Amino acid sequence: MTTLEDIGGDAVLVAGGGRAILLQIANPGVGLGVAAHSDFASRPLDRLHATLTFVYAQVNGTDADKRRVTSRVNAAHGPVSAAPTPESPGYSAFDPALQLWVAATLYDTAITVWELVYGPLDDESAERIYREYAVLGTALQMTPELWPPTRADFDRYFAEETAKLEVTPEALAVSRELLSARSLPLVLRAAMPLARLMTAGLLDERLRADYGFRWSPKQQRRFDRLIRVTRLVWPKLPRGIRFALCSFYLRRLRASSR
Repeated sequence: MTTLEDIGGDAVLVAGGGRAILLQIANPGVGLGVAAHSDFASRPLDRLHATLTFVYAQVNGTDADKRRVTSRVNAAHGPVSAAPTPESPGYSAFDPALQLWVAATLYDTAITVWELVYGPLDDESAERIYREYAVLGTALQMTPELWPPTRADFDRYFAEETAKLEVTPEALAVSRELLSARSLPLVLRAAMPLARLMTAGLLDERLRADYGFRWSPKQQRRFDRLIRVTRLVWPKLPRGIRFALCSFYLRRLRASSR
């Protein structure tokens, strides 16, 4: 039986990180807040560290880990707000509806990547894991009632919200800076072509085009080949390797709090 901890702690989900971010910032409220207040495009490793620490702590950590990382995220979110103007809808990082969307992108991306690599979850596990994934929002200001009750309800919500997404100039600028990875060390920049391929391949056709990705039958074959190789190799790796990132970030969180 697959558990939330099995999925949430597996480093293969990092492959979907670009897709989750691009979905998030195509929501105007999230995109405006990120463009105005976040430095993750210019400092992507810092943003990656913060996001992975939050997710791993909420899914695989102790109660103390969860309290500690929630306090940090709330402190970081404090300045992220702006009042509505005639030109802008305004935003707040404490907005439960925006937190719902962010949590939804993390859940949907996690399940998409997991099932591509490991195969479909059984219905019982899928429904239970879905309900438990709400913690990524309820750990902050999202109330439990906002999380759609069932996967079918979630699918409707996600489809409706995705249809409303808009790649604004701000979102496009952030995405290009992020995926160019100019601020990353050389060894990590070498992996960016694969990261861009994975990100584009996981997006739907409309958003892929709106973000300016060029997609051809050749690129689709490369993406399919990458998934086949990952599906063949990754599940056979020892659990200690697949969960090494989770263990690292939890140790790092605990060491920083001593």
